[in-house]
Amino acid sequence: MERLSSTAIFPDTFEGARDDIVSQMGLVWGQIKAPLIVPLLQLAVVLCLIMSLMLFIERVYMGIVIVLVKLFGRKPEKRYKWEPIRDDVELGNLAYPMVLVQIPMYNEREVYQLSIGAACGLSWPSDRIIVQVLDDSTDPTIKDLVELECQRWASKGINIKYEIRDSRNGYKAGALKEGMKRSYVQDCDYVAIFDADFQPEPDFLWRTIPFLVHNPELGLVQARWKFVNSDECLMTRMQEMSLDYHFTVEQEVGSSTYAFFGFNGTAGVWRIAALNEAGGWKDRTTVEDMDLAVRASLKGWKFVYLSHLKVKNELPSTLKAYRYQQHRWSCGPANLFKKMAMEIIKNKKVTTWKKVHVIYSFFFVRKIVAHIITFIFYCVVLPATVIVPEVQVPKWGAVYIPSIITLLNAVGTPRSLHLLVFWILFENVMSLHRTKATIIGLLETSRVNEWVVTEKLGDALKGKGSKTPKKPRFKIGERLHLLELGVGVYLFFCGCYDVLFGKNHFFIYLFVQAIAFFIMGFGYVGTFVPNSQ
Repeated sequence: MERLSSTAIFPDTFEGARDDIVSQMGLVWGQIKAPLIVPLLQLAVVLCLIMSLMLFIERVYMGIVIVLVKLFGRKPEKRYKWEPIRDDVELGNLAYPMVLVQIPMYNEREVYQLSIGAACGLSWPSDRIIVQVLDDSTDPTIKDLVELECQRWASKGINIKYEIRDSRNGYKAGALKEGMKRSYVQDCDYVAIFDADFQPEPDFLWRTIPFLVHNPELGLVQARWKFVNSDECLMTRMQEMSLDYHFTVEQEVGSSTYAFFGFNGTAGVWRIAALNEAGGWKDRTTVEDMDLAVRASLKGWKFVYLSHLKVKNELPSTLKAYRYQQHRWSCGPANLFKKMAMEIIKNKKVTTWKKVHVIYSFFFVRKIVAHIITFIFYCVVLPATVIVPEVQVPKWGAVYIPSIITLLNAVGTPRSLHLLVFWILFENVMSLHRTKATIIGLLETSRVNEWVVTEKLGDALKGKGSKTPKKPRFKIGERLHLLELGVGVYLFFCGCYDVLFGKNHFFIYLFVQAIAFFIMGFGYVGTFVPNSQ
C-alpha cells in the first residue's frame, strides 16, 4: 500500500492557511516586541526588583531585631510588670477580675466538644468566670449537640451561657459583638477568645490576666498557636513553616518594638475597656481581628505577645479549606488598608514612627507587596524574560535576594529545613490566590466580603484502624483548578522555549514549578476527606 502523502490528508489550502496564520502571528509579534513588549517587561522587572528590595530590607530588619531580643532577653515579664494575683482574705474571690470566655462557632461538629471542654477546664475562681458559647450553626442537629454539651457542663457547676441569634449578619464579628451586649458581660473586666478548634491549657488565664491587671496601658495579651496536626500531610507541614515565621518573628518583633501587632482572632485576652474604646467589633472586612487591633492601637493601647504560651489548634488539611482561608487572610488586610490608611495618617495619639510602621511595614510590605512580588515576579515576569531575552534580570534580584528571604523565612521551623524546596514551590502556587485576593481587597470587588468558615476535621481522620478513607467523588469545581493549570502551562511553555533557545538554564526552575502548579491544579495535595464526613 502506497504511503499517503500529507496533501492527501491535509489539503494544500488548509496547510497554506495554517502557515499564513503562524507567519502572521510571528509578524505581529516582531512588530510589537521591540516598541511595546520589551519596555513594558523592563518596567515590570524594575518594579519587581524594587519590591524585592523592600521585602528584603523588611526581612533583614526583623531578623536583626529578633536576634537582639533573644540576645538581651527582652522577655515580656521583664518589659512589663508580672506577678501572680494574690489571695485577699477580706475580699475573697472578689480580688480576682471577672473574665468572660467567648467561643464563636459555626457547624463545628468535629471540634465543638474539644473547645467547650477546654474552656470549661480553665483554672479560675468559678464565680469569676463566664464561658459564652456563640453558636451560629445552621445545622439543627449540630445546634442541638452544642446546646446539650453546654447543658452538660452547666450541670457540673460551670457558669456557661449558650447564645444564638436570628441571623449570621457580620459572621464572626457579628457573633462576638452580639455576645458583648448581654447584661452579664457588664460585670466582666477581660474577655478571652478562642475559635472552635482551640484548646487552651488550664493555666492559660493565670499566665495572661496578670499582665493586664498590673499594666493598665496594655489592651491585649496574645498567645502563640501550637498545631496538633502539622504532621498530617505535606500541606500541613508547609503551612506550619509559614505560620511559625509569623509567630516566631513577626509577632515577636511587633510586640518588642512598637507594642503593636495584628490580633490573631483567637488565643488572646482583651481588656474590655480597650475593646469598647476602639469601637468594638466591626464587620466591614473579613479580618475583624486585625481591624480591632489597629483601631485599639490608634487609641494608644499597647499589646504584648507571649511566645512561650502556646494554645493547641488545627491547621486546614484540605486544599479547599486552605484556599478559602488564604483568600480571607489576604483579601481582608488589603481591604482594611484601603479603608484605614487615611485614618492612620490623621491620627494624633500615636507617634509618626508608629504610623510609618503600621502603614509601611505592617500593611504595605507584609500584606500587599509580599503576596504580589511572589507571584508576579517569580511566576510571570521572570519566566517572560526567557521569551524576551532583550530584558535581563540581574543575578542578585533573581537568585541572591530570593534565597536570603527564603532562608530568613525558614528559621521559624528548623525541623522542616529539608522541606525548603517543597515549601518554596508550594508558596509560589498559593501566591496566585493571595495575589488575586489582595487585588480583590484593594478594588473591593464582589468577593471582598466572602466568608467561608475554615473546615476542621478534629478526630475525623484518627482512629480509622486499617481502613483507608475513600477519596471523594471527582468534582470539577473542587478537584480541577483552572488558574493553577493555566499558570502551569505557561511555565511549561517558557521552560520548553528556554531549552530550545535560552542560555541561562531557567528551565530547571520553570519545569519544577510548572509540575507544582499541575499537582495542585489537579487537586493532588492535602488530605482527602471521605464524603460521609
